Amino acid sequence: MKKLFIIAMATLASVATTRAESDFTGTIKADFVSRYIWRGLDCGHVSVQPTLGVDYKGLSLTAWGSVGLTDSNDTKEFDLTLAYTKGGFNVGITDYWFSVGQDPDARYFLYKAHKTNHVFEGNVGYDFGFLSAQAYVNFAGNDGFNKSGKRAYSTYLELAAPFKFVTCDWVAAIGAVPMATEYYGTSGFAVTNINLKATKDIKITDSFSIPVFAQVIGNPCSQKAYFVFGFTLEP
Repeated sequence: MKKLFIIAMATLASVATTRAESDFTGTIKADFVSRYIWRGLDCGHVSVQPTLGVDYKGLSLTAWGSVGLTDSNDTKEFDLTLAYTKGGFNVGITDYWFSVGQDPDARYFLYKAHKTNHVFEGNVGYDFGFLSAQAYVNFAGNDGFNKSGKRAYSTYLELAAPFKFVTCDWVAAIGAVPMATEYYGTSGFAVTNINLKATKDIKITDSFSIPVFAQVIGNPCSQKAYFVFGFTLEP
């Protein structure tokens, strides 16, 4: 009887664990890009950008990084994001870390104000399907200053519209910074990001394909324009 009880409990535990694991999803992938452009800002040359994440019923924790492949002077980046998504609604907090900034030694575990290379950002948004709206606000860390020499609380707003055309998946987006901030290099309200991105899967085998993408990006504030090509590897 005791043996039957132990076997039954072990079976129940195994089933419970299997069901719990089935509620989790994981992400392992890497993007390779011809140039690293972020929100209309030039952040580096040819780069590899790995992603590692886990999701549990809409709650996710993701690690993301970027390192230059052709220029050793490119900024290295390591970000951690805690986010929650429910339907079209999403909210999150990101800890950005850059190898350049206040700390000349680029120490990761230095969090002192006015010395750290970390930037902490909160975001909230909603995806309506045909259009998504996102707002991002820096609230701590190496955010930079406004015209008055005070913390800028740098804010970035973006609208993006996905659509399909000529066998590709497209996204058209526009992003703006509403105030003066060193972080985005703006002296007031400015449109910093107008871009159009097309993605298409290249079939390698019946069960494996590689998404490739091309993106045209313009920054009216800095008077810069970029053309980026890349592809994604994901098991």
